[in-house]
Amino acid sequence: MTTLQGKVALVAGATRGAGRGIAVELGAAGATVYVTGRTTRSQASEYQRPETIEETAELVTAAGGTGIAVPTDHLDQAAVESLVAQIRAAHGQLDVLVNDIWGGELLFEWDKAVWEHDLDKGLRLLRLAVDTHLITAHFALPLLISRPGGLLVEVTDGTTAYNATNYRLNPFYDLAKVAVNRMGWSHSRDLRKHGCLAVSLTPGWMRSEMMLEHFSVTEETWRDALATEPHFAISETPRFTGRAVAALAADPDRARWNGESLSSGQLAQVYGFDDLDGSRPDAWRYIVEVQDAGRPADVTGYR
Repeated sequence: MTTLQGKVALVAGATRGAGRGIAVELGAAGATVYVTGRTTRSQASEYQRPETIEETAELVTAAGGTGIAVPTDHLDQAAVESLVAQIRAAHGQLDVLVNDIWGGELLFEWDKAVWEHDLDKGLRLLRLAVDTHLITAHFALPLLISRPGGLLVEVTDGTTAYNATNYRLNPFYDLAKVAVNRMGWSHSRDLRKHGCLAVSLTPGWMRSEMMLEHFSVTEETWRDALATEPHFAISETPRFTGRAVAALAADPDRARWNGESLSSGQLAQVYGFDDLDGSRPDAWRYIVEVQDAGRPADVTGYR
């Protein structure tokens, strides 16, 4: 498929996880994809993980697109401004912006009230989750709106409806995820004036590199984790979220989604794409109707 041939995308925060999955699927659809992050082959971030943005760019190119890695700390305004200037000089356009910057896995503390949670870690989490998105939008959206049809995707955890009624771990994490959903809606108000759109998008229970490592499994052996966490049966690969973004970007009627809070499983039902194993997980419906309802793990009718 080359449905995005000639399109230029920026996936901010594409070192691993959903960002990498999104970048690869945009590449598979033929796009030129700029991928950013702080971990390169010559310099590691505080994560000290093996995945790099160069590796992501190579995967994009191998999938059929053109991957371009640009090391970027999205809290560094000058670095983000330089990144966008590079895209403008090379292409004169930006068709898709995906704000997937996160970096909070090492910072949040489970089930801690605000007075119990480490304050510096909590505030750092908010800067990484919220400020990075706003800084990137500030510099990148003027290029996105230079042509009608541009798409901004704010990646978060949980839909607006789910987050409105469920407390997410602690006040810092909770605020971060609610804020990104709201950003998608807020940006949509401004972008629609220019014939562009913004949405927020959540993966389901994603089998990221870090999640697989948490359960001591691989993508090939992930079902072994069900012995520890049976509800992991509803999980999905990062590429599933990538296919959701690629489908949105290729939809000529995508403006109908402007301002919406969406999930990968929801869009799979609309656009008819599957995960890599041929299944179609609907994680957030499962989480509400089975996991949160206290029912035994059973994905029948949910994937």
